[in-house]
Amino acid sequence: MPEDPNGSLPAGDRIQKLKEQIESETIESEEEVEAFRIQYLGRKQGAITNLFDEIGDLPPEERPEFGRRVNALKSRAEERLEEARARLKREEESGAAEIDLTLPGRRDFRGSVHPLTQTLNEILRILQSLGFSAVEGPEIETDWHNFTALNFPPDHPARDMQDTFFLKDPPEGEEPRVLRTHTSPGQIRVMQEQEPPIRVAVPGRVYRNEAISYKSFCLFHQVELLYVDEGVTMAELKQVLSALARALFGEDVKLRFRPSYFPFTEPSAEVDVWGADDDHPDGGEWLEILGCGMVHPNVFRSVDVDPERYTGYAVGMGVERMAMLRHGIDDIRTFYDNDVRFLDQF
Repeated sequence: MPEDPNGSLPAGDRIQKLKEQIESETIESEEEVEAFRIQYLGRKQGAITNLFDEIGDLPPEERPEFGRRVNALKSRAEERLEEARARLKREEESGAAEIDLTLPGRRDFRGSVHPLTQTLNEILRILQSLGFSAVEGPEIETDWHNFTALNFPPDHPARDMQDTFFLKDPPEGEEPRVLRTHTSPGQIRVMQEQEPPIRVAVPGRVYRNEAISYKSFCLFHQVELLYVDEGVTMAELKQVLSALARALFGEDVKLRFRPSYFPFTEPSAEVDVWGADDDHPDGGEWLEILGCGMVHPNVFRSVDVDPERYTGYAVGMGVERMAMLRHGIDDIRTFYDNDVRFLDQF
């Protein structure tokens, strides 16, 4: 603590000496904060307060300069006091003074990209290398985009409430809105806005009003492919899908194309991948990964594309099914459980 400033030193020297003492003080506790305040700023015995009392004893011409220097000294003492209080408060809140160095370290948990997102990104990367551009469409669609323009007859079972989520009370005079049941409406929107040739991939979430089980969920992810140009053939479709399968599952992947039916393609096919399984009686089984086909002429007519001039193919693939095959996952619900033990593996 400071020496008595009321010694025999001249007034200016005493102020300077007191300033040096204030700067040299260490304040490490609440008790020292209070001792500093009383010693320098106390109303009765504070060293700076005593200097103010001396102003009246000075010659008039010396009083302004003396008062200015004492005020500056008081401001500096108050700054040091506030700095010490703020520092002590921070230390108290952070608990820096109570760290137990004998405790084990805390594990730094880091997130990772979800396996569905990883698979989707890989699919889009491969398709981009094959010349497809990614575009997105709305998840809430009109009945026309989701069904009618894709050649679904009015009495098609997919229009039934058991398959589709319909939005309540559409605006007066407007057609019903649905949560899209596939990403195929994206191809309709692209063909409405763009002249052929067209080569796009449309990723996104889709919704089905289905019972939840190990193989079905009320929402899932798809990627739609559309290629439209003059002279497009089924052979080109098979070539692109073979290249995609080899990139995803390896060069030795086995594929098969089965005839199928979709309202918006003709001819239509489903594509299976052979999944080897030593525990299976046949050594494995065929697993469906996507549906595809040549774009139906009625779909072209709905968007004013001339089916006599242009042909094209469309593909709809499930991202969950691809991810399950790649990682040996046998229950689609696992992707949506948010179980860290599962997600931490990726």
